[in-house]
Amino acid sequence: MRLRRTLVAVLAAIGMSAGLSAVATPAFAASPTAAFTKVSNWGSGFEGKYTITNGGTTTINGWSVAFDLPAGATIGSSWDATLSRNGQRFTFTNVGWNGTLAPGATASFGFNGTPGSATPSNCTLNGASCGGGSGPGTPGTPGAPSVTGTTNSSISLSWGASSGTVTGYRVYEGGTQRAQVSGTSATIGSLGTCTAHTYTVKAYNAQGESSASGPVSATTTGCTNPDPVGKMPGAPYLYMGWGSPPSPAAVMSATGVKSFTMAFILSSGGCTPAWDGNRPLTGGADAQAISQIKAAGGSVQISFGGWSGNKLGPNCATPAAFAGAVQQVINAVGPAVVDFDIENSDEFENYTVQDRILNGLKIVKQNNPGVKIAVTFGTTTTGPNAHGLRLINQARALAVPIDNYTIMPFDFGSSNIYTDTVNASEGLKNALKAAHGWSDAQAYARMGISGMNGLSDQQELTTVAAWTQIRDWARSKGLTRFAYWSVNRDRPCPGGGVTSNCSGIAQAEWDFTRVTAGF
Repeated sequence: MRLRRTLVAVLAAIGMSAGLSAVATPAFAASPTAAFTKVSNWGSGFEGKYTITNGGTTTINGWSVAFDLPAGATIGSSWDATLSRNGQRFTFTNVGWNGTLAPGATASFGFNGTPGSATPSNCTLNGASCGGGSGPGTPGTPGAPSVTGTTNSSISLSWGASSGTVTGYRVYEGGTQRAQVSGTSATIGSLGTCTAHTYTVKAYNAQGESSASGPVSATTTGCTNPDPVGKMPGAPYLYMGWGSPPSPAAVMSATGVKSFTMAFILSSGGCTPAWDGNRPLTGGADAQAISQIKAAGGSVQISFGGWSGNKLGPNCATPAAFAGAVQQVINAVGPAVVDFDIENSDEFENYTVQDRILNGLKIVKQNNPGVKIAVTFGTTTTGPNAHGLRLINQARALAVPIDNYTIMPFDFGSSNIYTDTVNASEGLKNALKAAHGWSDAQAYARMGISGMNGLSDQQELTTVAAWTQIRDWARSKGLTRFAYWSVNRDRPCPGGGVTSNCSGIAQAEWDFTRVTAGF
């Protein structure tokens, strides 16, 4: 992945203070004809913004909204409303430009103040209790659900319990409630055979419902052409070393993606592994991101190597030493997949190092039979070059149990990235068939594609539409791994060139990740 070394970090992630991060998004119902809704999070300077919507048929005059804030939380100024205060009771009157609200109209107001715990309580609207909604007293958000079983007509789920007082949980498919239970598991039945479904969960009590959990997707069984047994979830690369790395949990919630390929493990000196060669295996930004992913029900693939940097392959003196370094990472991280990104002259073109890595992978697999092994390498538009062919044939000769061979079909200077990707993949298939005597289907089931979103180093273009086309081709052929470089770049910046924190093209945020999640 050359881009990670040719660019420098440009942005630092900005997080909310710990005292504010757990604030929910309350929506209070004042009466059958009005609603009071918080529409933005507490941000710089304890800022909150609210809207009031008239859902009735007559104009409402003289709005007055009041609520209590805990000791230590103060409001210094407001806009679009007149502020008064009595202790920790804050009242906003004449909300809107003229204090009136026509049917269907919405007014907004906001305020600034000092940091503190900011959840409103004892809300009143025109003197009446705000009542239910997703406000104070409702449960916390449940943990993201996971799939515990599927049949031809049902999907079983479980999820983490909510905080606060919980009466039960409701499972939703889109806006439709599919189940209501008192515990943290449910089975949704009466489903069609081989049908895909996406669910979220909300906790509820007498005060109302919580916010929705993260989504989970599943397909009932009985498909006539099921996914290959070794298929891995789409797992775009996430790199915590530059490019304003996003919160993986936020990306998961926005896109439905369930796995990331975390990059990169390098040598921190000799045969000692570290994230990017300088960040610790535990306790740092990488470990925190992985904890987020797993807490949201996801999994991780860990990538070793890359285009440049001080790699383990040349630094570990023996296959056993290399396997030992990999084992340290597996023990620290608990990945579903270990990916060996074998590039450049120090590993890919150095056959002594190639063999050291391959023999080391045999030991890794013996000690970790449940962890899949992938190797990732460059390609020409017609398939692996001489070094790639040597890697494939030597892996066969040494009986290395590699689960997936992934090519990186970019940096061709391509004018048609879809056509070149398909041709390169067909070349890989033919090489695997020749080495192993496999059928087309057997070869495809050991193959993967790792692309580059937007503009590549060679300024070739992969659009969202082209990436979707590539994904659909990969699915149709039964490929088992699908990734791209990188989530950090899955943000729009049309005309922005090749940079670390955006794609260089016009797109919606996380478009490529949504496509990858659909693999």
